[in-house]
Amino acid sequence: MFVTTVHEEIPLTGGDVTDGVVRVGNTVRRPTRPSTPSVHALLRHLEAAGFDGAPRVMGFDGQGREILTYLEGESGARPLPPYAVTDEALVALAGLLRRFHDAAVSFRPPRQAIWENGSNDDRAPELVGHCDVNLDNVIFRDGLPYGLIDFDLARPTTRLFDIVTTLRHWAPLADPVDLDPLQRELEAGPRLRLFCDAYGLAPRDRRRLLDLARLRFSRSYIAMRARAASGGGWARMWAEGAGSRIRRAGAWLDAHQDELHDHLV
Repeated sequence: MFVTTVHEEIPLTGGDVTDGVVRVGNTVRRPTRPSTPSVHALLRHLEAAGFDGAPRVMGFDGQGREILTYLEGESGARPLPPYAVTDEALVALAGLLRRFHDAAVSFRPPRQAIWENGSNDDRAPELVGHCDVNLDNVIFRDGLPYGLIDFDLARPTTRLFDIVTTLRHWAPLADPVDLDPLQRELEAGPRLRLFCDAYGLAPRDRRRLLDLARLRFSRSYIAMRARAASGGGWARMWAEGAGSRIRRAGAWLDAHQDELHDHLV
């Protein structure tokens, strides 16, 4: 299905690696990639399952770009607004991610599905996760997370890996030197516990969470270094110090392992 329009194109520049994303009226137009058909299948499943926190697929335009519905609201772009770092926002995010996971668990990908490569859990996939729930990719309404956008890195994974990826940005699990000013005084341990309680994470997964976070740091460094070789946004992020930030986050996690663990048991 192809759609034409005469609306003005407004560039959307919040993302790190996807260029050429524009808003046209109540839609978003984005360049396609090999994984686009698989992502569209996931988004259509979420719609059928009644999950309202993701864009709807509307087809393609005359330039071959995908057309998605525009989710009204504000993303958590830097510098962060105060509402993005509240406990209330964290609890709402945990509920949003849980609803997404519960809707996605019944999704059966197309037989020839293609997904973007990325770091992952060693355990067998349980669902197709978002795998990139950073603050830029969450839409807020009335100061609380409402929806998820930018499913480009979605891929088969485990619930816990998607949670770890989310908490990397939201607890946050990072060296304070790399954080937004509003995040530097946050207490990561209590926020880990608050998120896990709101999500309903089982004790066995809480015990494994920090070990999986450490594994993710190691694999994310390797994955991002490989992507940077392809150029574009990934190369820009690497040149701006993405690899060093991952290394610092891993060292910070090692230094605070016992303290953080106490909040998860």
